[in-house]
This record gives sequence, structure tokens and C-alpha cells, in this order.
Amino acid sequence: MRKLIAILTIVLLAAFAAPAAFAVQPDEIMGDPAKEARARDLSRELRCMVCQNQSIDDSEAPLARDLRLLVRERIAAGDSDNQVMDFLVARYGEFVLLKPRVNQHTLVLWLLPPLALAGGGLALWLHNRRRQRSAGSGDPSLQHLTEEEEARIDRLIAAESARENRA
Repeated sequence: MRKLIAILTIVLLAAFAAPAAFAVQPDEIMGDPAKEARARDLSRELRCMVCQNQSIDDSEAPLARDLRLLVRERIAAGDSDNQVMDFLVARYGEFVLLKPRVNQHTLVLWLLPPLALAGGGLALWLHNRRRQRSAGSGDPSLQHLTEEEEARIDRLIAAESARENRA
């Protein structure tokens, strides 16, 4: 049993200690580490058009490789990060960005989640207030019976007591 635990521990440590595998191939890596770091940062912000919810840095699709190479070409040509992103957006549209920019076309994307959260919170608050009001009105100490209702309850209690006494 001890050996099994030791082996599992070693396997888990090796799995967590191993560097993350990226789709970037050795022939894609730029010679300048600073430019390569820029390329990797930009690649993490760009969507693979084939995989859609994966960055081109993580995707092994041929189109993702082409986009990674294009990013590196633009960086090697001296483009700034914004120029590279603008070039790719002009070529592929806003969809290429994993995190869309805030503008009039994407305003709904940015505002809808907080508005939905606020609306849900408001709905819960209103629901809770209604429940408290209905619970408050259902409290017997707050309700008053008419004389007729009290007399009927007294008769029912007396009849029930008589049945119990006979049994």
C-alpha cells in the first residue's frame, strides 16, 4: 500500500511540475526572447477560428499555426502590439479576439452580464420582500377573528373534546 501511495504521489507531482504543453512548434519560435514573449502574449488573446474557444497559442489547428506565424511576421516587421491586433481584426473581424474590445458594436456583450446580475439580484430582493409580507400577514397573532368565527371554533373544539371523552 505504501508503494502505491508513493507511486501516485510521484506521478501527481510530475504531472503538476511538468510545463504546460503549447501548440507552438520549435520552428515558430523567434530568436529574440522579448519578441517571442510579445508574440506569445498576443497569441493568447487571439481566437482560433477552427477551435473557436481556444487561443491560437493553445491550438494545434493549421489555421492557428498560420495566425501564429503571421503574428510573428508582423512583430519582426516592427509592428507594435496594437498594430498587430488591428491588422488581424481588419483581416478577420472582431471575432478573432478572445476578449472583444469595448465599442458601440460590442457594448451589449459587456453590459449584458452585469445588467443580468443586477436584474437577478433585484428579482430576488423583490421576491424576498413579498415572502416576508405574506408571512407577516399569515401570522395568527396579527389576524383578528370575527365573533362568529370565534364561536364556530369554540363549538368545533367542544365537539372534538366530547368525542375524545367518549372514546
